[in-house]
Amino acid sequence: MTHTTVPVIFDLDGTLVDPAGGITGGIAAALTELGLPVPGPDRMDEMVGPKLSHSLTEIAGVPAALLADVIRIYRRHYASTGIAQSRLYPGIRDLLEGFVAAGRPIAVATQKPEGLARTVLEHHGIARLFHSIRGSAADEAGAATDSVPEGKAGIVAAALSDLAAAVPSTAGHAVMVGDRAQDVAGAAANGLDCIGVGWGFAPDGELHAAGAVEIVHTTTALHATITRLSERPGTAALNEVHTDGNV
Repeated sequence: MTHTTVPVIFDLDGTLVDPAGGITGGIAAALTELGLPVPGPDRMDEMVGPKLSHSLTEIAGVPAALLADVIRIYRRHYASTGIAQSRLYPGIRDLLEGFVAAGRPIAVATQKPEGLARTVLEHHGIARLFHSIRGSAADEAGAATDSVPEGKAGIVAAALSDLAAAVPSTAGHAVMVGDRAQDVAGAAANGLDCIGVGWGFAPDGELHAAGAVEIVHTTTALHATITRLSERPGTAALNEVHTDGNV
C-alpha cells in the first residue's frame, strides 16, 4: 500500500473547526439561564472536545437532574448562533481538498452528535469530502445504538469500518488527527497512530502525556507528518513523541 491511499480520520472541534466561542458561549448561556455557576475561561475551554454530558457534570458540576435541561438550552443557542460563529482553521480546506484530489480517503470521528457534526461540516461546505462522518448519539447523554457507537474508541472504529467498506484496499489502515487526549486514546484503541494539533483546546502537556506520535502547529507540518506516518500506519510508535520544532 502506498502512502497516498492511507486514510486519515480527523476529529472535528479544535482540529478542523475553530468553534470561536460558539460552544463555550452556548454552554455559558445555558448555565446562566438555569442559575448555575459558569466556570472560568480555561475550564470552559477544557469542555471543548470531550462528550458534552461528561464535561457538564465533571467540569461545570451540573447536577444530574438539570443535565438534560442544560443540554437542551445549549443546543438551542448553538443552533441559532454557535454554528455561524465557527470557522475552519487556516489551511484546513486546502489540506482536505488536496488529500481528496490525491486519492487519500478522509473521515471524521467526533464526540459531537453525528447529525450535528454533519450540519457543521455542511455549513463550511466540506461534508462532501468525507467518506465517513461519525459521531455520538443524538441526545449527547444516551447509550450507544447499533448505528451510533459510544465513546471515542467506538466512534473511531465506526469511521475505520466505513473507510474499509468504501475503499477495501485501505482496510485496517489509517492515521488519526486530533487535539485532545481522547483522540489519542481512541486511535490507540484501534491500533492507530494519532497526530496532535497544537492549535486546539488541549491544556499544555496533555497531548504529550496522552502519547501523541507527533504534535504539529501548522497544516503544512500536518501534511508532511501524515505523509510520513502513512508509510507505517498503526505502528507501536505511540510513545515516540516528537514535535515540529515549534513547541
